[in-house]
Amino acid sequence: MKTYQKLLSILVLILALAGLSFIAYFGIGDNFEGAVKSIKLGLDLAGGVSITYQTVEENPSSQDMDDTIYRLQKRVEGYSTEANVYKEGDNRISVEIPDVTDANAILEELGQPGTLIFMDTEGTQIITGNNVESAEAQAYKDNAGTVQYVVSLELDEEGAASFGEATTRLVAGSEEARRIYIIYNNEVVSAPYVKSAITDGSVMIDNMESLEYAQKLASTIRIGAIPLELKELRSNVVGASLGQDAIKTSLVAGAIGLAILGVFMILVYRIPGLAATFALALYTLLMLFLLSVYDITLTLPGIAGIILSIGMAVDANVVIFARVREELKKGKSVDSSIKDGYSKALSAILDGNITTLIAAAVLAFRGSGSVKGFATTLALGTCLSMFTALVVTKWLMNLFYHLGAKVPGLYGLPKDFKVFDFVGKKTIAYCISILVIGAGLVTMLVNQNSGKGAFNYSLEFIGGTTTTVTFNEAHDQSDVETNIIPVIQEATGVTEISQQIVTDGSNQVVFKTSELSLDQREAFVTAMVEKFGVAEDAISAENISATVSSEMKQDAIVATAIATVCMLLYIWFRFSSVTFAAAAVTALIQDVLVVIGFYAVSRISLGNTFIACILTIVGYSINATIVIFDRIRENLKAMKASRAEIVNTSITQTLGRSINTSLTTFIMIFVLYVVGVASIREFALPIMVGVVAGTYSSIFMSATVWYVYDSFKEKKNAKKNSKAEA
Repeated sequence: MKTYQKLLSILVLILALAGLSFIAYFGIGDNFEGAVKSIKLGLDLAGGVSITYQTVEENPSSQDMDDTIYRLQKRVEGYSTEANVYKEGDNRISVEIPDVTDANAILEELGQPGTLIFMDTEGTQIITGNNVESAEAQAYKDNAGTVQYVVSLELDEEGAASFGEATTRLVAGSEEARRIYIIYNNEVVSAPYVKSAITDGSVMIDNMESLEYAQKLASTIRIGAIPLELKELRSNVVGASLGQDAIKTSLVAGAIGLAILGVFMILVYRIPGLAATFALALYTLLMLFLLSVYDITLTLPGIAGIILSIGMAVDANVVIFARVREELKKGKSVDSSIKDGYSKALSAILDGNITTLIAAAVLAFRGSGSVKGFATTLALGTCLSMFTALVVTKWLMNLFYHLGAKVPGLYGLPKDFKVFDFVGKKTIAYCISILVIGAGLVTMLVNQNSGKGAFNYSLEFIGGTTTTVTFNEAHDQSDVETNIIPVIQEATGVTEISQQIVTDGSNQVVFKTSELSLDQREAFVTAMVEKFGVAEDAISAENISATVSSEMKQDAIVATAIATVCMLLYIWFRFSSVTFAAAAVTALIQDVLVVIGFYAVSRISLGNTFIACILTIVGYSINATIVIFDRIRENLKAMKASRAEIVNTSITQTLGRSINTSLTTFIMIFVLYVVGVASIREFALPIMVGVVAGTYSSIFMSATVWYVYDSFKEKKNAKKNSKAEA
């Protein structure tokens, strides 16, 4: 590489990092595209309200569903320009309104949309709510200077014609017959008097006693002005301050984690580690850029997905660097070692990342809400990690080489691990695994028999209402039970209330109850504000019906099963052997059972993120297992040795990679656990346990189990062949 080419390469690197940093801060154009501040935040970060409705009618027409969605969309756009209404399945509608300050008031106004009709005194229907295009409360001064409160309605063309015909008929009748009854869900909410014929579709209901009364009537008319009657299945109210805390702590966790990773990579891998550190910085900037440009909604689990994928992005680099070191040890030149190292690491990197993408794809299609956010960022991060490892890091390593880093010592030489007899010690490893799994299963049985339930299920799996309150000061267990819970019981009328104090210095307490009505939820908030001085935006609530929770539980099982089967089919295809797939299944079962047992022992809330947690661990564990299987496949062709020797050698050769990758991933999750908010901590802790379990199973179980299965298969085939010869 000539001098000008070196300088040009350095300039390209500097410009790329500087340009992406500039875009991340300032953005491009009037809409600030690409900037971090332009990233669309989910409700759990921006604060706001989300509601899932189900139609009372079992099989509504697609036209009625479309009309209902359109009218709801127009209604909620008045609260936020980012509000969104979309269809779920055949008979459900979800409403999301981020960045609003009085979410409970919105819930009350949206209410549970029902039927609205206008009738005359004889009971003849004049128009329905579908004919009302808008309903607004207004105030004005009459000629005497008195403030009058009215409700102004605008009708569609069909409604205007029907209303004009009816009012023309009514003004010609008796005075009492001139009334029009506005009926919402079989209840008369107003009975205005017709003074004159109204034929232009503009209706004004006057003589309202107050502006609040007029607003309430206008709200009721708007609620009923949709084609379908809806019932609330699930709602979630998040205070903006809680979301902001989550953003700050997650960003701090990401920055700290990246810094630690950079130092670790440079100390362990030297020049390649420096290249990987630059690549990780570029990876992070590209991730933020793509989130903004493609308008991907960032949620709290989504942030976890990004930080987790940063940790996993190191894996590809570690696999490559280990291969480069092995080539250097053979006496090859640095440039040849880089080239051959990348070539030999490619299959393991592709296989490992494809299995992770399979898990992410299943989560995206079978998961819901926050789980989809996690899946999106994990998939995006996995694709970016392959690009940065296979393209950017390689380019940087070649650049550093041509800049003068040609001494093999700058790239490190592999440590000579003594080949350990993993196969000979397999029984001990299996017994340890059985004991750990057994402890979890026993805990589940004890919990179940004691009446606590095998797991501490969250609302997603049992239904009900959970309310997270951030108090102005910390409260201990006794104080919560003695002074706070009685206030809640009196306000809501609910006697069964469980609580959990969040022990991270945030002054948060989580209360769980049976499903609360909107009035009960408002009473809860009012009690917290008036009795304890809690700010309204420091209270978040989630309400889930038993119907939805049952479906979520089923989706969790199906998603895990589909993802596992797909990943194992891929392994079977890539390694052309059922024994590799069977061994991977055994190791995965161990990992999943260990994590499930941990949920039982720790009593961490088991909910929707459990799916993401399990599939992340499954993908991570398979990723580690594939690297070992890839080496076994290579050594089966290259080594003339027994199966046991090949397995022991393959595990030993990949041991450094297994330890370093697990350590870097663990570091990222650990920082997230230490710095993150309570909901992130509940997500991070089981993953840390899963990383340890996955590392153990990939080193001590997967390859030795393959050895057992393959030996059994060989004996069976030999026996079959001997019978055939006889």
